[in-house]
Amino acid sequence: MRTKNYLLRKMGILPVFLGVMSLGLTARASSHREAPLISRDPQADNTDLYVFRSPDNPNTVTIIANYIPFESPEGGPNYYSFGKNVRYEIHIKNKTTTTGDDITYRFTFSQVNQDTTTFFNIRLGQQNLKTTYKCEKSTDGGASWSTVVNTGVVPPNNIGPRSIQNTTVGLGASSYMSLMTSAIQTPSSGESIFCGPVDDPFFADLAGIFDLGNVRPGGLSTANAPKDALARFNCHTIAMKIPISMLQKSGLSVSSAVNILDPNFVIGVWASASRQQIKTLASDSAAYSGSWIQVSRLGMPLTNEVIIPIGMKDKWNSANPANDVQFAKYFSNPELALYMDASAFGGAVPALNALRVQSASLGMFDFRNTRKGLYGLKGTAFVAGTALAESAFGGVLLPDSMSPRAVDILPIFYTGVPNLAPYQLATGKPANSPLSVGKPFINNFLPTLGDMLRLNMAVPTTSRTDPNFSSLGIVNAAVLGLTVAPYNTDTTMMFIPNMDGFPNGRRLEDDVVTIELQAVGGVALAAIGLWYNDYRGTGSPVTPQLLNVLTFNGGITKNDTTFQNGFPYVQQPWRGYDYSYQARF
Repeated sequence: MRTKNYLLRKMGILPVFLGVMSLGLTARASSHREAPLISRDPQADNTDLYVFRSPDNPNTVTIIANYIPFESPEGGPNYYSFGKNVRYEIHIKNKTTTTGDDITYRFTFSQVNQDTTTFFNIRLGQQNLKTTYKCEKSTDGGASWSTVVNTGVVPPNNIGPRSIQNTTVGLGASSYMSLMTSAIQTPSSGESIFCGPVDDPFFADLAGIFDLGNVRPGGLSTANAPKDALARFNCHTIAMKIPISMLQKSGLSVSSAVNILDPNFVIGVWASASRQQIKTLASDSAAYSGSWIQVSRLGMPLTNEVIIPIGMKDKWNSANPANDVQFAKYFSNPELALYMDASAFGGAVPALNALRVQSASLGMFDFRNTRKGLYGLKGTAFVAGTALAESAFGGVLLPDSMSPRAVDILPIFYTGVPNLAPYQLATGKPANSPLSVGKPFINNFLPTLGDMLRLNMAVPTTSRTDPNFSSLGIVNAAVLGLTVAPYNTDTTMMFIPNMDGFPNGRRLEDDVVTIELQAVGGVALAAIGLWYNDYRGTGSPVTPQLLNVLTFNGGITKNDTTFQNGFPYVQQPWRGYDYSYQARF
């Protein structure tokens, strides 16, 4: 494996279009307790979404939607569970000619108590809060539904050895893993489905982030090292492994793709939770009635935490991505960029000093908030034939003279990135010519103008045993594509390891915090040749400012436990009997 130092010595530039980091002073994590109303309704809180081509079966795509944040494994006697009165849905778009979902999966859950005489969750082979689910599918925007799974089983929480494995007083399972395996459903329609408690795969140093952006890059502090706030916490997952031919808009298998960036294989995915409008309380129960209202949603990670202001967070959670144009202005001037700007509030957040947005790229382009960015080129010959042309997407990417990040942050969240100039690696571009054609690198373009996690299903998978596999996803792929032969020798379209990583989908291993911290600091712009201010037009663009960004990380860069090699890939939940708060650190 090439070491980080080696790559830094070889680098000419880093990543391509990525998202926005997870610094939200009112948030908890990727989407844990991210808005005022949903923070009071954990059963409906959609915490994370992952979409990736399955590593052990590349003819399928895995979608993982997680709910219920910060589940303490020892949280009995009423252990965490899916809500009986919640509609959990996974939404998939594969066409731009339709306005709503092209495919929707709906999950509803039921519970029974098998032994009402005890306060224990499990006793003498009986289980309370025993949960089953129904999975339905719609391919006509919700007008009609077919049943995929009628009585799927949700494994119990991993309480302890007497409850799970003891043959006399417990369930008598051979192991908790056996319960997970037996709960995987394989309906005749072709999907594999698992619903149940798992380790929360998200990782972040929230303690540092919420201390007014006091991020602690890994290894820099031994006295008060960064801490994974999600370590040893569980969540509840809905995991689906779906044949690509069922997701592709024309029913094609991936072997029919014309190349690894075939635009016909792009999908957009988002997840949601909905409740009925009216809750009526009685002395010992609650009843629900009225229309169903969406209360939580998630596509790209961290959107509601860092982009949407607190006064709009609940509205954003209730909105459909088809109506996301109303929020577009928050992507063109992201608040976080103000804390990476010395002329704004950069001095107030010293932990982010290494991250500074370009204010004089190539001596002329200023991407700080409310500055012009590339707007001065709007409608000129310089952008002819590119995605920035008025005949293409210039109206969206260059909307006005005060929306500089509409050229990079906005397309990541609202359209995906097209395989068009200038959105190609700087490899092969003439010096100081960022708008030229470069090396094809990413194409997850699905211009719905809505927040979704987009994946090009034609892009091959990177083996988890590949020496080039990296949790930096597209960042690492960009390094290879710009600096390492044979990837950087010409502009030929070819597979580069980790092209299947975030933001082209999102793998469980992807370190979205570090990736997005670097991106909001402008490194995505540098990927196409819009270098940092201290590049003088000649020599290597690996300037001290670029190196500052490339060596920065979010403090916690991997999950606190492993992932499974097979579906559902997320690890079994932490066992309550073994849980120790101190052990989290």
